[in-house]
Amino acid sequence: MEHLKEGWPERVQRAQEVIDTVSRILSDVEREGLPAIRRYSEQLDNWSPESFVVSADTIKAAATSVNEELAGHLEFARGQVEGFAKLQRATMTDLEAETRPGVILGHKHLPVSRVGSYSPGGRYPLIASSIMTVTVPKVAGVDIVVAMAQPRDGGGIYGPQLYTMDLAGADVIACLGGVQAFAALAFGFEDVQPVDLVVGAGNAYVAEAKRQLFGIVGIDLLAGPTEVAVIADETADPRLVAADLLGQAEHGFNSPALLVTTDRAFGEAVIAEIDRWLSTDWPTVEIAGGAWREHGTVVVCESREEAVKVSDAYAPEHLEVQTGDDDWYAENLRNYGSLFIGPESTVAFSDKSIGTNHVLPTGRAGRYTGGLWVGKFLKTVTYQRLTTAGAASIAPSTAAISDAELMYGHALTARLRQP
Repeated sequence: MEHLKEGWPERVQRAQEVIDTVSRILSDVEREGLPAIRRYSEQLDNWSPESFVVSADTIKAAATSVNEELAGHLEFARGQVEGFAKLQRATMTDLEAETRPGVILGHKHLPVSRVGSYSPGGRYPLIASSIMTVTVPKVAGVDIVVAMAQPRDGGGIYGPQLYTMDLAGADVIACLGGVQAFAALAFGFEDVQPVDLVVGAGNAYVAEAKRQLFGIVGIDLLAGPTEVAVIADETADPRLVAADLLGQAEHGFNSPALLVTTDRAFGEAVIAEIDRWLSTDWPTVEIAGGAWREHGTVVVCESREEAVKVSDAYAPEHLEVQTGDDDWYAENLRNYGSLFIGPESTVAFSDKSIGTNHVLPTGRAGRYTGGLWVGKFLKTVTYQRLTTAGAASIAPSTAAISDAELMYGHALTARLRQP
């Protein structure tokens, strides 16, 4: 294994200033409620409307900011996401089985009641995030989805973003940003009750807010800077691979990009193509170029087996495979957020409109979790139903184990059900 370029960060560090700031905001909101929410919104976003809940008239007016062509594309994306979520939901069936005479066990998939959906609106107002985090819980059967995004340029939620929240099926829409938004979702505000689960990406403060709120509410995952990796060999197009690496790097200066290749000359060609893109007509050159210079990595491996091992160690959020052995890689790779197989499967498709969810694990979390999907909004709960004979068959083992654990009350409740 050889590094032609190194830059992928070992680990995203939690800054003490971020930890302390988030803790203070959450504590203040939990203690004071709406006055603290208003204070921080005014201080951080210069936003303090009479009500943070967006009115029906404002939502209706937002449609004027969306032309007919864009509206059609947004409906296409919503339909794709909804359709795939429905297919996923159909795979999750309830279960009931008689495991021994008179002993019936089962499980049900029950939706959570209330979900908070947050759509980032900083450098980029991420319109598609509303589709990913509102449409999917509604497919799961969630009763109430409260959607939030920060104010933009002092004028409330970015028009196309607000329109999309409504299109996606949000039951309540509120204009709040950052930590105070997550605090409002977790503790409630105005007439909006606290939610059970919060989802959506954001900056380091948002990630820290979710970390500190976990337990008070459920969370989807702790997302850090967007990551992209490509496994490619000499059969791939260096210019296309270079574009896909830079395309994700434009998310931010701290977004890492990785190329794993089994061909040194190909790795050098991709580096050259990236340099060419950045010196000519790449549209977000300042951000993407900065991210590539600081966090771009190119690794040359001796075999496809080593390439898989290297990729799995990084466990990237987005992983593209553009090789002469795509099917083999798809079968053998195991650590990633979402996999993009073949040169036509670019990450941008999933980010915006293909139907899979773009809320994905970063920071090597792909080792132990997948991304957001319809199942995240469902609780798999078990139940048991026994006859007298069934209880009698279970009681002896239960009583004996309870005695061995010195839990004599447990043993008693079991023996009361023995004949």
